[in-house]
Formats: sequence, C-alpha cells, structure tokens
Amino acid sequence: MKIAFLSAFYPYRGGIAQFSAAMYGELGKRCDVKAFGFKRQYPGLLFPGKTQYVTPEDRATVIESDRCLDTLCPLSWGRTARRIAAWEPDVLVLRYWMSWFAPSLGYVARRVRRRCRRKGHPVKIIAILDNVVPHEPHFFDAPLTRYFLKGCDGFVTMAGSVADDLKRVLRRDDAPQIFLQHPIYDHFGEKPSREAACAELGLDPTRRTLLFFGLIRTYKGLDILIEAFRGLGSEYQLLIAGEPYGSFDSYQAQIDSLPEKDRVHTVLRYIDDAEVGKFFAASDLAVLPYRSATQSGISAVACHFELPMLVTDVGGLKQTVGDCGTGLVVDHPTPTAVRAGIERCFEGDGALLRQMVTAIRAEKERLSWRNFCKEFTSFAEALNV
Repeated sequence: MKIAFLSAFYPYRGGIAQFSAAMYGELGKRCDVKAFGFKRQYPGLLFPGKTQYVTPEDRATVIESDRCLDTLCPLSWGRTARRIAAWEPDVLVLRYWMSWFAPSLGYVARRVRRRCRRKGHPVKIIAILDNVVPHEPHFFDAPLTRYFLKGCDGFVTMAGSVADDLKRVLRRDDAPQIFLQHPIYDHFGEKPSREAACAELGLDPTRRTLLFFGLIRTYKGLDILIEAFRGLGSEYQLLIAGEPYGSFDSYQAQIDSLPEKDRVHTVLRYIDDAEVGKFFAASDLAVLPYRSATQSGISAVACHFELPMLVTDVGGLKQTVGDCGTGLVVDHPTPTAVRAGIERCFEGDGALLRQMVTAIRAEKERLSWRNFCKEFTSFAEALNV
C-alpha cells in the first residue's frame, strides 16, 4: 500500500509534528510512505507562541518531507495536489486540528481525488481528526470544517466527543470512521532519577509534586489548578512547565496571592524534547484540569513516563484515562473538585497511585504505535471509495 501523508513534519515542533513523525515511522515498516508537509503553516502574526520550529535542543525526529503546502498561497494548493497525485498513492492521510487548514486541505483532497481518478487510480482520503470543533471556537469553524470533511472518504477519531462532533458537523451518521486511542509517545527517552530531576529543577524531593505541563491556554484550566492548590497543605508543591499562549499575568497574580507562593515553581517556555523527562521524573501526579478537551497528548507523555494523572470529565479524557485506570477523573473542572481529587490520590500510603502505575504499564503495549498503525491500515484497506 502506498500512503501519502500530509501533515506538520520536521522542522515544525509540537504535538502534531511529534505524532505525525511517530506514525510515519511505524507506517513505513509495513507500507510505502511519502511525507508531504507545510512550507508555511500559519502567518507569524497569528501564531501565539515564540516559534513554530524545532530548536537545536529538541530531540526531534527528522522526517524528509516535500514541503509544498502554503496555507496562505492558493497557488501552492494546486501544486501540492499535483505532486501528491503524481506519486499515485493508494491512500492520502490528512491531519486536521483547526479550521484554519480547512480551505487548503479541503482543496488538496478534492484535486488529488480528481487527478487520481483521471489516471484510473482511485485514492482513499482519510482524515485523522484531532478536533472537529476547536477548543476556542469561532462562528466560521463549522462551515469551513464541513467543507474539509466532505472532501474525505474516512475518518480516524481519538475521542468519543470528536466522533460525536464529526456526525453533527458533517450532518450524517454513516460516515466511515474508526476510533483509535492516542498512542503513547516513546521518543523522549528514559527519565532520570527523581533526586536528580528535583535537584536540577530546584524542587523539594520530600514534597508531593503536582505537574501542569504543556502549552498554557485558557481551556486547559491552569487557573483552576492554582486555586485548588490554595487549599492544599504544605506537603504539596506545584510545578508549572510550558509556554504561555497569551499573557501569563493573571496566573502570576493568582500565584502571588497564595499564602506560600514559594511552593509554586514555574518554567514558562516551550520545553524541548530532551528536557521533558526531568519534569515527569520529579513529579508524583500530572494534573489536567481542562475546561474542554478531546484527547490529550500530555496524557500520552505521562503514560510513557509512568506518571499517574488527575483529569476532569470533559471530552475524551474519561474514556482514555479514567476507563483504563491510568488516572483519576473528577466530575467538574472546579477548584473544589480538583483539590478533592488530588487529596484522594494521596490518601493513606498512596495505594491508588500505585494502582495507576500498574494500569499504565498494562496500557503501554495496547497503546503502542505498532497497534495503532496496524488498525489504521486495516481500516484503510477495507474502506470503499
């Protein structure tokens, strides 16, 4: 099977590029795969972080891709479609995570289909949907996303909420789709010892460390966690690690108002891949107090490092974390609920946390990239166009 894969690849950084690189590598063990990427993802003015690109410190997987698609240049959309069609793939895989990409990817999908049919070589177009409805929605999301979805033949979802959104936005219940849980990232390497990690990060190794990790955006509920932390005893400390998308001032004001603000430690920048292990090694519990969610790449990283999680019952987090016992799910994204959940995790001698670690180890094989790609290719082979 020949698979053309259009997504964010190296030199872009972040969860989408990491996911795509891992999937590309595994698919390449069983299929002929060619990567097509972006010449430009977003205009610089619209990107809320410091850089879209890997740095020398990143442990990034270098994928040689044909960087042909510029989302701002329609001329490149046709050029991208011609290059993909000329390769004559059996399957075109498209990663989709926000409506900004709907016009360009929707156009490419339709043109590739048309060109391949003219050659008598029909192509199956499959979208891997991180989101159908974005976490921070706009009025134009639904019509743009519907345009993209109608250009595809099949869909991969990684959360039940995304599957529900797909049916609602596409306005049909019978679209071919498969639910596959987010695999566990395994490219970050081994984690250091807790003692070494705490020493490097300036943490007290005798305290219970709560970790908030990843890009800091409103929907991820860091303010909820800070307020929950206010009511916890001095045996706890909070580690916040990630790049703010927007101002951190309101969060800092919250931290400054805490009676023991020195128990909150912040590393406010993008965490390079080579550094990730020390943050998880130093921590006892990853806290994801999200207001909304689909699946979470952070939960996949936590599983790799065998770190238990506390998540809120939003999107697919209960399905992917709570149902398999790798974390504790609290009913509501409120400080009271999050605080009670944290305290429950550490009750007694920490038996619940140990149970979570045991569950994580069992999940590692099931959520491997090998199994993910095996199920994906089976779905692609069975898809009728």
